[in-house]
Amino acid sequence: MTTTDTATARTSPAITPVLIRLKLSLLRNGLRQSTGRRAAYIASVTVALLFAALQLLGLIALRGNTHAATVCVLLVGVLALGWAVMPLFFPSGDETLDPTRLVMLPLRPRPLVRALLAASLVGIGPLFTLCLAAGAAVALAHGAAAAVTGVLAVVLTLLVCVALARAVAAANIRLLTSRKGRDLAVLSGLVVAVGAQVVNFGAQKLGSSGVSTLDPAADVVRWIPPSAALGAVDAVSEGAYATAAAQLALTAAALLALLALWQRSLTRLMTTPDGSTIAAAQPDKGTSRTSGALGGLLPAGRTGTVMERSLRYVWRDPKTKAAWVTSLAIGLIVPLFNALQGTGSVYFACFAGGMLGVLMYNQFGQDTSAFWMVAMTISSPRDAYVELRGRALALLLITLPYAALVTALTTAMLGDWPALPEVLGLSFALLGAMLATGAWSSARFPYSIPQEGYKNVAPGQAGLAWISIVGGMVAAALLCAPVLALTIWLHASGATSWTWLLLPLGAVYGTTVTELGLRLSAPRLARRLPEILTAVSRG
Repeated sequence: MTTTDTATARTSPAITPVLIRLKLSLLRNGLRQSTGRRAAYIASVTVALLFAALQLLGLIALRGNTHAATVCVLLVGVLALGWAVMPLFFPSGDETLDPTRLVMLPLRPRPLVRALLAASLVGIGPLFTLCLAAGAAVALAHGAAAAVTGVLAVVLTLLVCVALARAVAAANIRLLTSRKGRDLAVLSGLVVAVGAQVVNFGAQKLGSSGVSTLDPAADVVRWIPPSAALGAVDAVSEGAYATAAAQLALTAAALLALLALWQRSLTRLMTTPDGSTIAAAQPDKGTSRTSGALGGLLPAGRTGTVMERSLRYVWRDPKTKAAWVTSLAIGLIVPLFNALQGTGSVYFACFAGGMLGVLMYNQFGQDTSAFWMVAMTISSPRDAYVELRGRALALLLITLPYAALVTALTTAMLGDWPALPEVLGLSFALLGAMLATGAWSSARFPYSIPQEGYKNVAPGQAGLAWISIVGGMVAAALLCAPVLALTIWLHASGATSWTWLLLPLGAVYGTTVTELGLRLSAPRLARRLPEILTAVSRG
């Protein structure tokens, strides 16, 4: 660096206060855009602060409790995990800190990291983290040395959490700021659904076994930053100063490593051109080899074409993929988790077929404005019937083996193998009923699915969505009544040796109901093509 560069560097203003003021200004101007946005932000701040205050008081109340260290260490570990995954599922949650917006400015990575770290400390998330870490430190600190260690631990915990989130975001920013990356946020519903079941399962286990069952996990997590910093507070309170020093050093080393990773990602972003368009411009050499490979396994004609199109939607369209993945996960988790708890029933396996059967509803909404290309090929009820049949067969291609697998796993975990045929028969009957009502509902109550954002229903069409799904599910339940009544009668009369007949009967019944539903829905679909096109194109 020359003398002129050194003088310029000394006289140039620090960028840390500039970025902090920039973030505050952008936040203030964003809240001025609309009253609804301002009200939503104030409500979210109020709820977050209230929850943070309750967490702080609850952790302080644990002071002196035998399991206080276990609770605090694990709680901070879960909080750090949330900071790590937050940028992946909510990439637009903090647009003011997108480093790609600064690549054209003459900024060096090291001071930029310091400035962005300071700006990252402004917000609801850091305040919530500070309250939780402070409450945990108060709960674990006993004595002056532990109090001093607690102050250092709170600072390290907050910085590690923020640096972790920013390092993950910077390492994946090219993906997260693209359309495909933003669409990954749609899968956050799956994380919420799976997480809710895991939390429910864990809460029940804790209720029956006590917090002491978490002690082995806490012994491991207390050596993982930033939980290690809180582990150091507990270690100082117990007089284990060497252990505390090692845990603090480990947390500080993790912070330095995250900052180094963050700086490296920023350097790469500022010196390397974005190659996303280069890959798009290059010809896909594998397209010619793979195109039509799936179609070779499907029936010939329009049926196979419709099936292939539907399956490609499942693989390529983010909203469709998210719906499928969520249904597959929940359909598996509910029966298996109930079986693991020992309170489940083998009939919960029918939940798998029901979750996937819901995907038959609003079949044309996933096409959005592209449905006009499908509508151009439908000129008669026969064309409409083949279109609906192809979509139903594509769904069955995945659902049938999946329902059989979930049913087999559930019966194996419960040890009730004699119930396998009847439960599988009920699943097939339920699936057939939902395919029938789903086809009719798709033709009668179509609605649009917005491609951008997190909404699954276009504004003004929520009523249509409720009628389509809830009404269709009620109708499907009524259609399944004969098979369900037969099952109850066989058990009530003691003729359980004949329950195996429910498997072929359920399969035949489901097939018959599906065929009837498709044939009744096809004429309506052929007549209402313009209305359906208008409804599904609103998003």
